[in-house]
Amino acid sequence: MGINVIFGIGTDIIEIKRVEKLVARGGQYLETIFTEKEMDYCEARARKQEHYAARYAAKEAVLKALGTGWRGGLAYSDIEIIHEESGRPVVSVRGEVRKFFDQHQIRKTSISLSHTKEIAIAVVILENELEH
Repeated sequence: MGINVIFGIGTDIIEIKRVEKLVARGGQYLETIFTEKEMDYCEARARKQEHYAARYAAKEAVLKALGTGWRGGLAYSDIEIIHEESGRPVVSVRGEVRKFFDQHQIRKTSISLSHTKEIAIAVVILENELEH
């Protein structure tokens, strides 16, 4: 049995107006950034641009916590922000991001999202398991 230690911490803040422009570009462009579940969630909200912005910030925060940038084929769409029944946001990964998580034994993610009419922010903590 190992112990969990912090692998990385990432944070990102974004202006809602910037994301409004992305949303205005529409479906095919959005699909390069957001998963179908994320788009369904955001589209069902009254101020969808705020929810898209929070997810965009979360994806950036995950990449910052990984410390990789866009190297190695990592993609926004490989990072998905879903919600538990309680409403708590959760990071789900696939593709090259999943491979990176597995390679570095990243076993736990913690995420916090917040937004106003003007900005969205996300903070992510990644933990990996070390043998002792």
